Amino acid sequence: MDLATAIGLVLGVGALLGTALLEGTHLSALINIPALVLIVGGSVGATLTSFSLSDFLRLPAFLREALFAPPLPLAERVRQLVDLAQKARRDGLLALEEDARSLDDPFLQKGLQLVVDGTEPEVVHAVLESELAAWEEREKVGEGLFMSLGGYAPTMGIMGAVLGLMHALGQSDDPKKMAHAIAVAFVATLYGVGFANLICLPLAGKLKARLAERRVLYELTMAGILAIQAGENPRLVAEKLSSYLPPSERSKITEQPVGAAA
Repeated sequence: MDLATAIGLVLGVGALLGTALLEGTHLSALINIPALVLIVGGSVGATLTSFSLSDFLRLPAFLREALFAPPLPLAERVRQLVDLAQKARRDGLLALEEDARSLDDPFLQKGLQLVVDGTEPEVVHAVLESELAAWEEREKVGEGLFMSLGGYAPTMGIMGAVLGLMHALGQSDDPKKMAHAIAVAFVATLYGVGFANLICLPLAGKLKARLAERRVLYELTMAGILAIQAGENPRLVAEKLSSYLPPSERSKITEQPVGAAA
């Protein structure tokens, strides 16, 4: 699991429960199964109404992406492109045909295949830009799903509180029971706000950050492919692509002898 995500979730939920304990609230007072059913079921139902079924069924995949996706290998991709640039400069673009077939990244594979096929640079750029835009639109769905869940949950919490208060007022002949029922009613609001702000909205933010990181990887890849097609010097390719890396990693690329990773 991504360390920052794990720490954030544990810290957020822990702060909520810790505050309740410090105020003298017994944790059993926070258990309200009907409220949980309303918050989760209502939020999921409203979100499903807002999205297509095919998009909604990708929710588990987006959750795995937010929680378990490994760091993107930006530096490794730069080295890979520099090695390909050296091979193309030494043996010609056709020498990359075997590499294009063996790559496991569809975006890089498609770009290299276009170059090997002799496609005009403008067309290569246009095709890859279209691929990138289409991919980005598909992946934005994940952020939208969690934003939607986070938007509906507090409202469901208010609805749960209203239902609880209606039940409490029905016991007005017994002030003690009514006071207890009112306290239980507000647990639904706590669930709704907590579900939204401790889980859904942070996960939406994480997916947005992941999307931005992967876009950098694809932009880096596209710049490298076009540089290879233009026959640029591998050292120049390394200098150009290292600008996409964090400052701490740039020197490792520019100081490495060209072809050392081949």
